[in-house]
Amino acid sequence: MPNKNELTVITTHINADFDALASMLAAQKLYPESLVVFPGSQEKNLRNFFIQSMVYLFNMADIKDIDLSRIKRLVIVDTRQPNRIGKLASILNRPDVEIHVFDHHPDMPNDIKGQYEIIETTGATVSLLTEIIDKKGIKLTPDEATIMCLGIYEDTGSFSFPSTTEKDFLAAAKLLSSGANLNIVSSLIDREMSPAQVRLLNEMIQASTSYSINGVEITVTSVSSDEYVPDFAFLVHKMMRMDDLDAIFALARMVNKIYIIARSKVAEVDVGTILAPLGGGGHTFAAAATIKGKTLVQIEHALMDILSRKVRSRRLARELMSSPPIMVQTDVSCKEASNLLTRYNINALLVAEKCGKTNKLAGYISRQVIEKALFHKLDHIPVREYMTTELGTVGPNADLREIQEQIIENKQRILPVMENGVVLGVVTRTDLLNVLVGQSQVASDRHPDPLKETVHARTRNITKFLKERLSKRFLDMFRQIGEVADNLGYGAYVVGGFVRDLFLYRPNEDIDIVIEGDGIAFARRYAKMTGARIHSYAKFGTAVVIFPDGFKIDVASARMEYYKFPAALPTVETSSIKLDLFRRDFTINTLAIQLNKNRFGLLIDFFGAQKDLKAKAIRVLHNLSFVEDPTRVFRAIRFEQRFGFTIGKLTSGLIENAVRMDFFKQLSGRRVFSELRQILEEENPSAAIVRLNDYDLLKVIHPTITVGNDLLELFNSVKKVLSWFDLLFLEESYMKWAVYFLALTGRTDEKVLEEICRRFELPPRYRVIFGKERFAAERNLLWLERNVPVKNSVLYKRLSEFRTELILYMMAKTNYEKVKRAISHYFTNLRYIKSSIRGKDLLEMGIVPGPIYRRILQAVLDARLNGEVKSKAEELAFVKRIIKSRERL
Repeated sequence: MPNKNELTVITTHINADFDALASMLAAQKLYPESLVVFPGSQEKNLRNFFIQSMVYLFNMADIKDIDLSRIKRLVIVDTRQPNRIGKLASILNRPDVEIHVFDHHPDMPNDIKGQYEIIETTGATVSLLTEIIDKKGIKLTPDEATIMCLGIYEDTGSFSFPSTTEKDFLAAAKLLSSGANLNIVSSLIDREMSPAQVRLLNEMIQASTSYSINGVEITVTSVSSDEYVPDFAFLVHKMMRMDDLDAIFALARMVNKIYIIARSKVAEVDVGTILAPLGGGGHTFAAAATIKGKTLVQIEHALMDILSRKVRSRRLARELMSSPPIMVQTDVSCKEASNLLTRYNINALLVAEKCGKTNKLAGYISRQVIEKALFHKLDHIPVREYMTTELGTVGPNADLREIQEQIIENKQRILPVMENGVVLGVVTRTDLLNVLVGQSQVASDRHPDPLKETVHARTRNITKFLKERLSKRFLDMFRQIGEVADNLGYGAYVVGGFVRDLFLYRPNEDIDIVIEGDGIAFARRYAKMTGARIHSYAKFGTAVVIFPDGFKIDVASARMEYYKFPAALPTVETSSIKLDLFRRDFTINTLAIQLNKNRFGLLIDFFGAQKDLKAKAIRVLHNLSFVEDPTRVFRAIRFEQRFGFTIGKLTSGLIENAVRMDFFKQLSGRRVFSELRQILEEENPSAAIVRLNDYDLLKVIHPTITVGNDLLELFNSVKKVLSWFDLLFLEESYMKWAVYFLALTGRTDEKVLEEICRRFELPPRYRVIFGKERFAAERNLLWLERNVPVKNSVLYKRLSEFRTELILYMMAKTNYEKVKRAISHYFTNLRYIKSSIRGKDLLEMGIVPGPIYRRILQAVLDARLNGEVKSKAEELAFVKRIIKSRERL
């Protein structure tokens, strides 16, 4: 007979989940006289109405009411970590206490040791206990079976987690045969979230950052809440499923504690091992930790440090290498080789030798060797005389260990990656060091140079987001693009402004596709598949695919650009997606989404674009960006104003430097005008014009152009006039930018205007509009201001000779309301009035053809405009009268 003063207590870990709860219930079936005791807050664990309604199943006691000295047997389920069982850890070392352990987590150094242990790696601890209960022939009620089944479903992710085993399926089958209610299980697993949980989940998603650590994509998110929000693990699981993440570490500060929930679907990320140094516990695919006395920032830094050391490498040479490799022939001179090293900003060159139609790798030559050769006046000597010919190589599937051995043991600066005698790419010493010291895992404000060092992307799968944001047509099109690229062995990406605007929730149907391979060959294959046609440009490796309905997409081979001198047009060469993105103007335009089937929807961020989008910052990728292409200054200002962003401090300083150095004088006028025109096409260009003035950039147009209150008032007036005109819905195309350009140059005389037109290399039709026609419009406006109101026919004659842009310019420029109303009256009531009769009608009336026809028809139109006639019959009668009286002719 057991002593009634001696207690058997069943417990589990703090913040018990459904598996822990289910395991305690199952253990109670094996230890009928026991007490079930939560080590933490009982209320938090009984947070669900269903579980609360099932309390009668448990012989439950509050730990505050337990005399610990009476405990003679402690049954621990779903954990072996002493720091996770609260006050009960104090009795572990008592010799009179018998410890029984049931757990499915892997072994840890400080695990609790029991006199009786059932330890086995399964998806859920309750699966082990179910097996024992079945063997002992213990009967379960439907309610008991439902709770135990709930534990299995939660801890195995409804049997989707890689930790799921055969025993989990068998246990679930046994519980179903015992009456487990799957409707209840499903409703609890996919339960509705409270408003507080919805808010927290949204914050988790917004705060998430994806890191590529040793080749594994890991998402880390960090949030704070002044109140305790229950079911944090449920929210983490939901986020993992929503974004199809491989591994996630979610940190939350709630009240005065920090909670960490970790989930993983890949063997390289053992979350139990990773959280152990932080006092956490769990198994390979699920773990948790609770920490007091430290800040969120401290824990996040500690976690990143552990990740860099504990995540097992998935790095292969094909992922580390830079491609295509930059190579020279053996007969290239040391001087030419030096120029190439400088152009590409690299420290070593592969050297190849022609063997028939192919290149055979001959060796490599370093920058140091080249510099010494030049110092000794050996500029003209071919590189084959001084290259290193003994070098190791690796295949594309070589792992980090093999790469490390080849580079370090052979003292190589550059390691060729080869397959079937062809050099696919190179791994440099810097690439290796970046991986070994974890540089790629630490977020940095700087933007590394991919020509000089390997830049590892932050990635995350956004397929669900694409389904929410894109039409079926676009999704199908992107999948087709990926399919064609797969068939050709190419990488395919949608890049640039389209991707940027997805995240800014702005409409954008300008699709740019980048192909790692032959972009034109891809475009031809894709056009054939879809019934489209293409225009290709071999010089740049680009093509435009035009669909039958007129929709277009731009296709380009991944390429890099270099500039032979400041403000020059770029020289283009093929490259990888990484180098293609590096050539772009600003970080926010460097996002790419992969379209290949096996990585469809993978967002790639090499240069911190997501961070700058969140910070609403415009930043260049490198410090010589405006030296290479000064037109980027205009784009920086345009994007800043369009998106309501701010130009970063460093970028702003680089703009000021470019203005001081006057790199703009080397730009062709056509390129400057193109950028100015795009600024004037924006919704509200006046703010951008002010910013151009702030940077003293209006002088690029002409030194006499300045911003004052009068110009800003005119721009605001233009904006109002254009908005009014667009609301008329006349379906008339006109050049909005031209109206703003007329306003911008409205104070210039003929000489200055001619200089501006010549500087911008404007075509003759634009010169006429901004010159001769503008001056005529201004003279006409002066007449109207002096003479309005006038007859409709007079107003019509005064305005109908001008194009729409000039009439709108007059309307914006005048300060007289009566003139604005008159022009409005012309647009809305007079402009499209036509007379009904024609020359043939006059001929039928017996009027002899001649100059009189024009005078008669003009008189009829005047009468129609002035309301004197309203029908064809009245027009004919009017003609008879004026012929008879010769009046108005």
